[in-house]
Amino acid sequence: MKKICFLLSLLLFVTCSDNSDKISELQSRIDSLQLKVDDSYKPGFGEFMSSIQIHHAKLWFAGTNQNWPLANFEIQKIKELIEDIQTYQLQREETKTLPIISPPLDSVQNAINNKSLNNFKESFTLLTNTCNACHQAVKNEFNRIKIPDSPPFSNQIFK
Repeated sequence: MKKICFLLSLLLFVTCSDNSDKISELQSRIDSLQLKVDDSYKPGFGEFMSSIQIHHAKLWFAGTNQNWPLANFEIQKIKELIEDIQTYQLQREETKTLPIISPPLDSVQNAINNKSLNNFKESFTLLTNTCNACHQAVKNEFNRIKIPDSPPFSNQIFK
């Protein structure tokens, strides 16, 4: 009986020791992966905003040329970028102000869906003004945008 108890104790010790080694190995792998995640590249707030600015300009030329499929594509890109900011730049104070842009984006989207040039121009103006109001609210009033007067790319047809 003593031999059986001793063998069971020894087996329990070896099993626990083996699990402890596995746990340590797994924790080490988790720590290594966390370092890789922490050091991985994520676009900065400025990169996101620069991309939005490009799509803002392209949206204007697509909409004013009544190229509704392209206008819809461009507004979707803006919405995706805003979602990305809210995912990857959550710690930024500016991110907290982004919901202000939703009503003007919805208005532009409705104009696109209704294929209404007049509503598009009005809602795009509201969108542009809201962007500038947001920039002012976060103390970036020096960064003013406007309705574009020339296409951002000479190699794209907007009609």
